[in-house]
Amino acid sequence: MHLTLKAMLFPPSPSRPVPLLSFVNELYVDDPDKDSGGKIDVSLNISLPNLHCELVGLDIQDEMGRHEVGHIDNSMKIPLNDGVGCRFEGQFSINKVPGNFHVSTHSATAQPPNPDMTHVIHKLSFGDTLQVQNIHGAFNALGGADRLTSNPLASHDYILKIVPTVYEDKSGKQRYSYQYTVANKEYVAYSHTGRIIPAIWFRYDLSPITVKYTERRQPLYRFITTICAIIGGTFTVAGILDSCIFTASEAWKKIQLGKMH
Repeated sequence: MHLTLKAMLFPPSPSRPVPLLSFVNELYVDDPDKDSGGKIDVSLNISLPNLHCELVGLDIQDEMGRHEVGHIDNSMKIPLNDGVGCRFEGQFSINKVPGNFHVSTHSATAQPPNPDMTHVIHKLSFGDTLQVQNIHGAFNALGGADRLTSNPLASHDYILKIVPTVYEDKSGKQRYSYQYTVANKEYVAYSHTGRIIPAIWFRYDLSPITVKYTERRQPLYRFITTICAIIGGTFTVAGILDSCIFTASEAWKKIQLGKMH
């Protein structure tokens, strides 16, 4: 089932150019990118200013049985604050099933007694990067998230709901991205053996609903109609202003004549 909505870019006004493109927005239930092999590309960029790079690692788990500790492909660690901290940048893929990936010290050869998980998330995005003017969505909802004032020993849970998003330009080329909503909490966890090593968790699930933006060129008749509407509106406003000025001028003349008599 499709739900289709039409939206015009740049609603016209005398101070705004006439729109030449519009979008048709559709919502439907389907996997839009069937050639992805059941994978979603992920881009993560996060800074931990109080945790050494040799301690920082990325772990990936999901309901298909994947359990990878210390993922290193297509990733880099950049020392911060004279080596005290670390910036992790990674490109990896996840399966299209519920799961999680987390930044932690689990892959370190020796566990630090008090790992500090305060952090700043610069970027977390899924799929292709969409840089289309006036397509505003939650493609990097966690970008700029600052947890530097949190409890250093706390774990952080980010619960993500990922929404597949398709953008089709007027030539028919499609790009596949993902928006997401997020809820978060932080906590210090304990077990019967003591405090649990903290981590930064990104737990995700996929929405069955796909959002599709289709770019369409505005028909010529709509362009002409819009031009006429703008011209007509301009003349109407000008007429109202002229009438007000004339009325005010006549009233002022009467006042001046009254003073003279």
